[in-house]
Amino acid sequence: MITSIAFTVYPVSDVARARHFYESVLGLKLDHDFSGKWVEYDIAGQTFAITNMMDGHLPGSKGADIAFEVDDFDQTIASLKQQNVKFIEDVFETPVCRMAVVADPDGNSIVIHKRKS
Repeated sequence: MITSIAFTVYPVSDVARARHFYESVLGLKLDHDFSGKWVEYDIAGQTFAITNMMDGHLPGSKGADIAFEVDDFDQTIASLKQQNVKFIEDVFETPVCRMAVVADPDGNSIVIHKRKS
């Protein structure tokens, strides 16, 4: 029986470049760094990882997406635009949330997400 998601991982071509994006641009805090080849971030008890060790998985290959919930959607979007982050889909709204989709340096999609109250 599955009890939880152990981690979500994105393959990246350059771990240092990806770390800069996830830490400096998105503001994630490093949780573990395994020899600079597998890096983990704890996000509210869930693990998001980046790595260049996944044979057969291409960076930016348009597989699964991850959605990061943010506390201030408008401020986050403005900050990303100021830093010239590539937007795959600009801000859009659904009945339950607001979202935008950006790309990391390898083209992996990241959903910026805010649930409506």
